[in-house]
Amino acid sequence: MTVVSGVRVVAGDRVIDDGFVRVEGDRIAEVGSSGSSTAADASAGVVVPGFVDIHVHGGGGATFTTGDADEARKAAAYHLGHGTTTMLASLVTSPPELMMSATKAFAPLVAEGVLAGIHFEGPYLSQARCGAQNPAHLRHPSLDELDALIEAGEGAIRLVTIAPELPGALDAIRLLVARGVVAAIGHTDATYEETLAGVEAGATVGTHVFNGMRPPHHRQPGPVFALLGAADVVCEFVADGIHLHDGTLAFAASVTGPARAALITDAMAAAGMPDGTYELGGQSVDVAGGVARLTRDGAIAGSTLTMDKAFRRAVGAGLSLVPASRMASATPAGAIGLAEERGALRAGARADLVLLDDALNVRRVMRDGQWVS
Repeated sequence: MTVVSGVRVVAGDRVIDDGFVRVEGDRIAEVGSSGSSTAADASAGVVVPGFVDIHVHGGGGATFTTGDADEARKAAAYHLGHGTTTMLASLVTSPPELMMSATKAFAPLVAEGVLAGIHFEGPYLSQARCGAQNPAHLRHPSLDELDALIEAGEGAIRLVTIAPELPGALDAIRLLVARGVVAAIGHTDATYEETLAGVEAGATVGTHVFNGMRPPHHRQPGPVFALLGAADVVCEFVADGIHLHDGTLAFAASVTGPARAALITDAMAAAGMPDGTYELGGQSVDVAGGVARLTRDGAIAGSTLTMDKAFRRAVGAGLSLVPASRMASATPAGAIGLAEERGALRAGARADLVLLDDALNVRRVMRDGQWVS
């Protein structure tokens, strides 16, 4: 048994001052006020649920985008050290062979629990809004390709981002949903109506909303307004002050509410590394001042963010601890079907938690009931 007590506990819709979390095995056994617990091991600070990142390409000098299992372990370990106890391995637009080999390489890591699943950000994206995606590998949705990938993954594929205006996109979204895979809308030049058609077909996530999308206009609202207003869509936000102004983040979160807003990192291998030149999906990326941009045209190329930084940024943008924590944990967990056991501090949930100091910096991380070294 492990007890963390004498802390502020962010549990569901409340903050428990002088609270405790009692862990037995790999599960949370009890959460409450320290006045009702006889356990010791007091620690000062704030305890939040383990962060859940559903959109991350790498970190600590390692990448998910090449489909290398050793690289994936290194990237996952780096982000775990920053409080991300659940993550999807996000790939970028790639040739069919790489998508298949990565699926087969990462499926055992999903079965082992290193990863919570695979996210394909592409290749079924808009040429006009491809951003840092490699335009050489963009293509229209293929039901046969998706079927083969899903079969090869044996449940490992959890999320696929698609531009809904492409030929065959709505059928692809329907296929994904029917096969138990979450469909996301992103890197899209869709109109408001085309975006809502994707939602009607079953898409339930907006990929880094505002970024890689036709910008909103009061007479042509496009995908941003459609996704922010769609009651069943969780909107991803990159809270790094680069992808989104803090005022945009605060406004968007006020529109969706924390139940439909998910903080993500969109981090690439350069996260946690010195400035320099890196690679993303076969393209050169220059990192200067922690900002990643394509060498060829200066387009934003992911981020160097970690989830603890995103959480602090959200709080700094004016969100209180409860909604910021929900956006960093419970909402993204729910978006990929893991709300039953992850993303919240409650009895019966998996014992994933992050102990922060009063400045919200990570002090310790627990995953599956074990402290991470």
